Amino acid sequence: MKQYLIPKNGNFYKANLHRHTVISDGSLTPEEVKQAYLEKGFSIVAYTDHEMIVDHSDLEDENFLPITAYELSLNGTGDLRFGTNVPSYHINFYAKDKHNTVLPCFNEDYIWAPNSRAYITDEMRKTKFEFKYTVDCVNYIIKKVTEAGFLACYNHPVWSMHSYPDYAPLKGLWGVEWHNHASVCGGYPDTIQPYDDLLRLGTRLCPIATDDAHSLRGAFGGWVMVKAEKLEYSTVMGALERGELYSSTGPEIKELYIEDGILHIETGEVREIMLTTERRVASKKTGNNITSAEFDLNKYLTETKEKADIDEEKAYFRLTVTDHEGYVAHTRAYFVDEIK
Repeated sequence: MKQYLIPKNGNFYKANLHRHTVISDGSLTPEEVKQAYLEKGFSIVAYTDHEMIVDHSDLEDENFLPITAYELSLNGTGDLRFGTNVPSYHINFYAKDKHNTVLPCFNEDYIWAPNSRAYITDEMRKTKFEFKYTVDCVNYIIKKVTEAGFLACYNHPVWSMHSYPDYAPLKGLWGVEWHNHASVCGGYPDTIQPYDDLLRLGTRLCPIATDDAHSLRGAFGGWVMVKAEKLEYSTVMGALERGELYSSTGPEIKELYIEDGILHIETGEVREIMLTTERRVASKKTGNNITSAEFDLNKYLTETKEKADIDEEKAYFRLTVTDHEGYVAHTRAYFVDEIK
């Protein structure tokens, strides 16, 4: 029997999960963002203005879904302001309920974007959270905000001047950016390595490709394709939370399932499809215009369950698809205990 790793039913919706507007330091209004992304085939945009959350559900229609979200910054300077040589934690938080504009960790003194101040409410002013540039503080923030009904994504590790000791201790993440197009345009391209590092530590999360665009420069370069029954807020957020998605800078993944221990993937025309695991078990298929691949996982699955030196809870596999121009798509990691 086929077990679909990306659901068989539903539609793929193209989503940008990191976007700024004039509400913080972007150059476009929320309405202009909607129009620009619709013209490029996107159905979903997460409005992630810095430090400030706004309900944009008035922009929702049958073709477009705005996600209520914000980006929280915690910098080595001790406040939320950026610096050229200052390491930074930037976390996107996505509300599971479109009307949820709660900011559990807020301090009016740290709102640095002038336009954002107009959106501060009396309720927000009641909170005076003390931000500290420590892993403990970041983890506390992630815990409190996710408990308030949000998904957390760790953003652009390279631009943030981070390395393994900075992100390895992070807890409670739903996703991590492996491609941030604004960072690429600025000369700070991210890689998939932090994703694999966190996976090997036992963290189960999604690989995310985004724009992080503040204008049309740097826009449309990375996206998530989420598979959902309909373009409706709770349905899409549920699919995102379950990891029913892939992320891409170009290639298309059409189908992904496992049957009798054989992993099957269908794609657009690409030059390479590669299987990666948490250990030295890997395989790839290459060709001029390949559109599918099969990988026999039976030995891998058997060894995972039978060998004493393998931690079954940390055993996973994932796929990377590369097209002829070098653009890449990643599936999320699928852990062995998810396989029936």
